[in-house]
Amino acid sequence: TCHGINELYASGPLQDMTFSVSEGTIGIHVIYQFTIEPPAVSLRLSGEKDGVIEIASTSGYLYLNGSLDRENKAIHRLQVEALNVTGQKEKGPYSITINVQDINDNPPKFEKSKYFGVVWQNSRPGSNIGTLRATDMDQENTLNSRLQFRIVDQNPKIPLDNLFIIQQEAGTFQLSRSSLNKRVVSNYFVRVEVTDKVFTTLCDVKINVIDINDQIPIFEKSDYGILIILEDTPVGEVILEIQATDADEPFTGSSQIIYQIEEGDQNKNFIIETDTKTNRGFVKINKVLDFEMSSTYNLTVKATNPEPLVQGVQYNSSSTAYFGVVVVDVNEVPVFSQNIYIGNIFEDVPVGTLVMTVTANDPEGDQIRYSLKSNNRNWLRIDTFSGEIYTAAPLDREVEHEYKVEVTATEENTKSQSSTAVFMLYIKDVNDNPPRLAKGNHLFFCHPLHGGVRAEIQATDDDEQLYSPEFTFSLGGGENIKSDWEISRIDGTHAYLSPKHTNLEEKQYSIPLIINDNGKPPLEGNLDLQGLVVGGVFLKMKNKKRKELKKNAVESAELKSLR
Repeated sequence: TCHGINELYASGPLQDMTFSVSEGTIGIHVIYQFTIEPPAVSLRLSGEKDGVIEIASTSGYLYLNGSLDRENKAIHRLQVEALNVTGQKEKGPYSITINVQDINDNPPKFEKSKYFGVVWQNSRPGSNIGTLRATDMDQENTLNSRLQFRIVDQNPKIPLDNLFIIQQEAGTFQLSRSSLNKRVVSNYFVRVEVTDKVFTTLCDVKINVIDINDQIPIFEKSDYGILIILEDTPVGEVILEIQATDADEPFTGSSQIIYQIEEGDQNKNFIIETDTKTNRGFVKINKVLDFEMSSTYNLTVKATNPEPLVQGVQYNSSSTAYFGVVVVDVNEVPVFSQNIYIGNIFEDVPVGTLVMTVTANDPEGDQIRYSLKSNNRNWLRIDTFSGEIYTAAPLDREVEHEYKVEVTATEENTKSQSSTAVFMLYIKDVNDNPPRLAKGNHLFFCHPLHGGVRAEIQATDDDEQLYSPEFTFSLGGGENIKSDWEISRIDGTHAYLSPKHTNLEEKQYSIPLIINDNGKPPLEGNLDLQGLVVGGVFLKMKNKKRKELKKNAVESAELKSLR
């Protein structure tokens, strides 16, 4: 225990010690005196002193120079050592443990400054409204932290006081009597205190009295008659307004009205939306109507509340209304089975090949005639009655590989209507174009010839190239051609043409060239290269031509050969 400095206190040699000290002690209080045995001359204290626990180094007094707070630290752990005249340790360290004992120095606190609860009117006594919770920082499970609740005030005191009770230990807030009436008092304000026998804390509780659902919705009239509407009435359009009223508290689940079509609308063609402010119902088209599927509807509508009715109250015929709908036929356009038709075909199919069959139906069952629009190249034709689409001319992917036309379906009656779909024909490639030169076939060589002179040629193909093109190059003609000229491959599209010797005459040579592609089946291109071995006056023309090409920033095989 804690001893005043002028009171008796225990003393003894250095050893491990444990003390209990009350929190909140004011002033200087000696806890214990350690005896100092030679050759030790002083003591040294270390550890969790917190600026309050100290030791008189030469007299050995262990004392408090202020107050401890258990809620801040419940146990302090320290060490004490004996020192000689040179300050070296002679004995120790020994452990000192100080347990701080609790006192009731903390007031209880509510978890919330204000609480809100609800209770149904005419609820039974003992009905729970909510639980108030409070805490106390003093030591748990002691009298210092034991809390008790009490109601200190109720406002208004109508129809009488003490309408509510609170469980003293648990804080459970309950109804004590069943005399609440929403129409008399809708809100109560209750003040509650919590105490630990020393401190008291207050909080406010607001209790909302909720109306019970003891009134059913009543329609202003039970029969809204027959509605006549066209089958093409837009989805979402309001075709009827209905109204029911409810005497329960406004803008609550007890008075809010939900309208439901209970009978006569298996396909959910209609929907009813409610204005939450007025409880007015708006009957709308929910799906496209179809006279051919159903021309009449006899509908039963029920008005209910989202909140359940109290026991003993049930919905009756006053909450039910009826109306009928007669759908009037309109002449509708034919309907294609698809908005877009897609076909694929090779470009070499015979004329008259069936490509696609399109279908459309008329809701009234009229006969339909088919035709094509935007058939700009006249590559297709359509059977007027069956909708079968055939090729009408040879196709050419290199001219157009995505051929788009419009298909029109037209009713065959006095008030004909039509609709249109898109037919997209993707034309697939076949190897029907032989290779050719990408640029001109004139090659120029300067006379006199020098060793190593050569001209570059490039091949191309109008067919679709799925992969990198691979062409093979060879010379045609007789042995004279092959004795004067040779061709060497650079890559899959390029090759060099070179004179085999330097004593060629100054003139124009016609050189047969063969280019083969790698298609299936492969095609061969035969053409004549014009090799000009020139000099003299032509060189001036060549230089002039080169300057013109450079001026126009034109890169060509001709410019390359001139270089």
